[in-house]
Amino acid sequence: MEFINQLLESTEINGQTATLRLLLSFFVGMLVGLERETHNQPAGLRTHILISIGATIVMLISIFIPQTFANFQNGDPGRIAAQVVSGIGFLGGGAILKFGANVKGLTTAASIWAMAAIGLAVGAGMYSISLIGVLVVLFALTIMNFFEKRFFKERTLRKVEVTIKKKHTNLKALKDIFKTFDVKINSTGFDRNVHEATDKITFLVGVTPFLNVQQLADELEKEPGIVTVLVEIIQ
Repeated sequence: MEFINQLLESTEINGQTATLRLLLSFFVGMLVGLERETHNQPAGLRTHILISIGATIVMLISIFIPQTFANFQNGDPGRIAAQVVSGIGFLGGGAILKFGANVKGLTTAASIWAMAAIGLAVGAGMYSISLIGVLVVLFALTIMNFFEKRFFKERTLRKVEVTIKKKHTNLKALKDIFKTFDVKINSTGFDRNVHEATDKITFLVGVTPFLNVQQLADELEKEPGIVTVLVEIIQ
């Protein structure tokens, strides 16, 4: 037990302290990686472990060089580590996927960046901060995810096109129907066909997974002057 305490308190980078920090880095990376893996994210278990270990190694090198080589006594240990903060953004960008108007992977990209910071902290021997950091990250990814889904409904974007005879156009009535079905209107487009005397109104809306599209279309068709109703998923 005394040996472990000595390793934890030691500021010297040697084989034993480096091994301890790399093992701890592997552990914290695995915790966050497992959470992302359960959500089928593009950056999962192995990615987070490698990021954490890589950042830890960079931090170990940053401390080891000025500590070991006399010619680098005035070196700044933070210079190499600082490149991780900016460089990890390129890797995080690869986890962000765009599906039409929908963007996925922002949370995973943020967890990658946070994991790199935690890895640097482990490499610097900031054990308490590292463990608190990984606990906060896990809390944000799990408990806050439940809170977010509970109080902020998950919505997907859909486009609803309604063609209606010009004299019967009533935007307020259409918006009231959307409100009844808990459909959030993001934007509204208007296109008038003079020759056919019709108006085509395009709604970009956010809908919940529980929306019954057929019932929504049936309700819209009840409005006077409705010619066609088109509902499609934005991909």
